[in-house]
Amino acid sequence: MNKLAEALNSGRLVVTAACLPPRGSDAEAIRTLASVLPPELDAVVVADNPDRIRGSAFSSAILLSKETRASVILSMTTRDRNRIALMSDALGAAALNIAAILCVTGNHQSLGVCPQASAANDFDSVQFTQAMKKMVLYGSGLNGKELEPKLNLQIGATAHPYMRPMALNLLRLKKKIVVGADFLLTQAVFNLSGFSEWLDAVRAAGLDKRTAIIPSVLPLCSVEQAKELQRYPIYGPIDDSIIDRMAKAADPAGEGVAIAAEIAGILKDMPGVRGIHVLCGGCESLAGEVIKRAKIC
Repeated sequence: MNKLAEALNSGRLVVTAACLPPRGSDAEAIRTLASVLPPELDAVVVADNPDRIRGSAFSSAILLSKETRASVILSMTTRDRNRIALMSDALGAAALNIAAILCVTGNHQSLGVCPQASAANDFDSVQFTQAMKKMVLYGSGLNGKELEPKLNLQIGATAHPYMRPMALNLLRLKKKIVVGADFLLTQAVFNLSGFSEWLDAVRAAGLDKRTAIIPSVLPLCSVEQAKELQRYPIYGPIDDSIIDRMAKAADPAGEGVAIAAEIAGILKDMPGVRGIHVLCGGCESLAGEVIKRAKIC
């Protein structure tokens, strides 16, 4: 087993972090990323053009897998590829020892990635998760033909704790679990009461017993970033107290790390939580500090 699979099967707290591929083509930037990621990580998620056009997540993941002991999770967005490209890239990733695929829809391209681009959206994230799990469990490709060798991959998806109404939120979550998601990474948690309400509903439905729920924390680097994220409902309400606390701090970025660590410390003890994921937002060196302060490892 790879490190991620061992952590998921062990029942202990899983610790992961995200990284952004470089905006250019310098392979040395990947080695720099690897050097700042904390050694405690079970896995690192390589994001797939979440905010702008960046270097290939696929190639970045391959390079990173050679530089770190952590398992590498390749994020793949259905926004940018049809099903042929998605499955072909997944096969290539498996051949090159990538540990897992994170199946995501991706932010709409008009939100800053590249407004002029046309989206593929041939699969949604649920269909992609299902297709990947069929390949893993049964060695079955899209054309129904058997694959040799069968894939050795963990399959992940995302969860959105603050989307309401709750019934529809849980319906979509259950779909991802039923089709085979081994783990679910949530959007960044800032509002603990809203997350707790969602997690209570997840536990009441017994869904936490069927997959690994791994909430995310994001160390905010500036007051401006916090205000910007207030515009997006997927993050839930970012309390004004968080913004005021950062605004009054002599070191806003350091205060953002402290807030993320405090939230992580609370999340890790919640029943139903199987791990902590640190969203770095391009500041990968902060992940280790969040993990240390939250006493996760």
